[in-house]
Amino acid sequence: MTDTEIAIDSVGTQLFATMPFSTELGIEVLECGPERVRSRLEWRENLCTLGGSMHGGALMSLADATAAVCAFLNLPDGAQGTTTVESKTNFVRALRSGHATATATPLHKGRSFIVVETEIRDDAGKLVAKVTQTQAVL
Repeated sequence: MTDTEIAIDSVGTQLFATMPFSTELGIEVLECGPERVRSRLEWRENLCTLGGSMHGGALMSLADATAAVCAFLNLPDGAQGTTTVESKTNFVRALRSGHATATATPLHKGRSFIVVETEIRDDAGKLVAKVTQTQAVL
């Protein structure tokens, strides 16, 4: 399978669609399960800062949506949803073409909070950003 033939996860796409901003951004869901959620965002000029780098807000939105779905898939019985209460992003490299691919994994699955770590990588597999996020269980 080539890069242009990346498989899109249809169940995950339905979950992401409950967040209309994710759809507006054009996030594609590659894998969706409780232990790992992967999605990607294509570099586009309208998502960039001066100099052609993908805007940090676009990257953070990708990470936030991916982590939110990961947290949702790990909700304890009886919970209604999650909301982000804290998010920390370290940017380590600019993204000037291709895709930003986010991979979210749960670090802690509690009754009150779920902590998710998300790595964003470029098409060459190089780390672009690392995000640690706490989601409150509702």
